[in-house]
Amino acid sequence: MKKIIKCPECGKSSEYSPANKYRPFCSKRCRLIDLGEWIEGKYRLGAEENCHTTEPLSGDMNTKH
Repeated sequence: MKKIIKCPECGKSSEYSPANKYRPFCSKRCRLIDLGEWIEGKYRLGAEENCHTTEPLSGDMNTKH
């Protein structure tokens, strides 16, 4: 049985299977639109507040040219 989902970009029906190389999108166009939105900063991943530390990283951080 084929699993049909809605394309997250345009809402068209899209087959969610390895046969659809653009899944979960319906087309290359929708996939590229979504990628462009990530690049422009329209989407963000959440992070815990304590993920940034003020402590120096361990190891030799000196860069030698």
